[in-house]
Amino acid sequence: MAALLSVENLRIVYGAVEALKGISLALNQGEIVTVLGANGAGKSTLLRAISGLVPPESGAVYLDGEALNAVPPYDIVRKGISQSPEGRRVFATLTVEENLNLGAYTRQTHKKEVAEARARVFELFPILVQRRNQLSGTLSGGEQQMLAMGRALMSNPRILLLDEPSLGLSPLFVKLIFKIIREINAQGVSILLVEQNARKALGIANRGYVLETGVISVSGPASDLRDDKKIQEAYLGGAALKRKHTA
Repeated sequence: MAALLSVENLRIVYGAVEALKGISLALNQGEIVTVLGANGAGKSTLLRAISGLVPPESGAVYLDGEALNAVPPYDIVRKGISQSPEGRRVFATLTVEENLNLGAYTRQTHKKEVAEARARVFELFPILVQRRNQLSGTLSGGEQQMLAMGRALMSNPRILLLDEPSLGLSPLFVKLIFKIIREINAQGVSILLVEQNARKALGIANRGYVLETGVISVSGPASDLRDDKKIQEAYLGGAALKRKHTA
């Protein structure tokens, strides 16, 4: 069975810097796949390339076998790929509801579908109902992350790209965000998750890839990556390893 989303030999070059060095990966229907790696490994570049925001030097991104290289970003959204970016990037001077409406800009002629998507977002993130008329810049970091994810869901995506959803959040919000990611996936959305919190990411993912300086160094089932000593030492830390053995 062909993958829902596949990246094949993708190279991304910024000037003299080769950010991605011919990487390949796949996301199957219904999966959560995580991409781990340190800062500067190329994780965000990968998501931006899939979204059509940076052109590849070579290689290609395919959705259901269709190459997306020449497809503009707004049409990639229409085809079913949406992204919640690192740093949330909500529009601070717009209300929560106005931010959500922007997420549905490709579907404005489908008012019923937009209303259904908004209801679904409010069901996933009840706090946004209370905050719907509040300026987004006044939300907490965790609430802004929920808004960014909700905005990405307003286009009814088949694939949700999540870039560091737990970054800078309190442990309580991190736990809640990962619970909601599971719920989104259970509703039929396939998820490509870029995340530095390897423990949490591998806890919900089906498979994972480790990206190091533009190259995929390790890949496999999430359970195998959790048990890999090199992964534990590099991304889970000695304390995490000790807890694993004493739990």
